Amino acid sequence: MTTAVSQQFCGHCGSLDASGSGGGPTSDTHQSCQQRLAMEPPRFCPQCRRRMKVQVTPLGWTAECSRHGKLAP
Repeated sequence: MTTAVSQQFCGHCGSLDASGSGGGPTSDTHQSCQQRLAMEPPRFCPQCRRRMKVQVTPLGWTAECSRHGKLAP
């Protein structure tokens, strides 16, 4: 089951906003995180900030949150 995600936290670093300005995970402070997420799977759940179980295969990746289920590219 793949879950629809409303992103509140950064999937790479888990922060709401690194600068504390309240800009959210799409602000300029997370530009490097967004670039990294284009190449690698998220490590934190974008809904609850928990560390996810990530499995990387030659064909792609899956990430699973204990509360929100699986994410896939």
